[in-house]
Amino acid sequence: MRKPIIAGNWKMNKAAAEATLLANGIKRDLFDVGNVEIVLCPPFTSLSLVGDVIQDTPISLGAQNMHWEKEGAFTGELSAAMLKEAGCKYVIIGHSERRAYFGETNESVNKKVKAALREGLVPIVCVGEKLEDRESGKAFDVVSEHVEKGLEGLGESEAVKIVIAYEPVWAIGTGKTASAAQAEEIHKFIRELLSKKYGKKTSESICIQYGGSVKPDNIKELMTEIDIDGALVGGASLKEESFVAMVKEVSEL
Repeated sequence: MRKPIIAGNWKMNKAAAEATLLANGIKRDLFDVGNVEIVLCPPFTSLSLVGDVIQDTPISLGAQNMHWEKEGAFTGELSAAMLKEAGCKYVIIGHSERRAYFGETNESVNKKVKAALREGLVPIVCVGEKLEDRESGKAFDVVSEHVEKGLEGLGESEAVKIVIAYEPVWAIGTGKTASAAQAEEIHKFIRELLSKKYGKKTSESICIQYGGSVKPDNIKELMTEIDIDGALVGGASLKEESFVAMVKEVSEL
């Protein structure tokens, strides 16, 4: 059985003092939850601070991005080794905002996934279609391309170490949410792609999260679907009450 994973992507929010306060609150409220993998992904400047807060707890630390090279003249970038040193276990790769605003491509996603795995980090690989893709009937084509090219060159032993996050771009930060049935349809499609690529046993072991305006009032409906294994949470992860409520809701299923 796949252990559900709830990851909070704080994006460009929460400077040091706020990040520490939020992490402390989450730690206090969720210290005894063991049946859900909890991940906090603060901004780079707060990684070490949050890491110190959640040390020796069931909560894991994640980063929001990384570069694929080990070192070099890449101003403003951080390597997988640097993230590992800061205490990270996870790293988000290919988030739709990275693709839309910073030129992230399937090729760069693939390089980052491989670099993360080499360093022992768990990549949370984001895939998902835009509104125009869905309306024109291309949602499955886009998601298929993201999965195939993002995981290109990975063997079965590497694939089992990744997490995939399906995030319909039209539902991120818009207040819109794919219905549980819509989300499950794509999640099932992704698992079938993974099964064709790596075999059924491997595909059944890979967690596939949903991301897109996930809130306490819709998390349960989403998580009752067979192929939805958790959530990559944006805005609702910035408030202790809502993030804690979602984790507890999942832990009780």
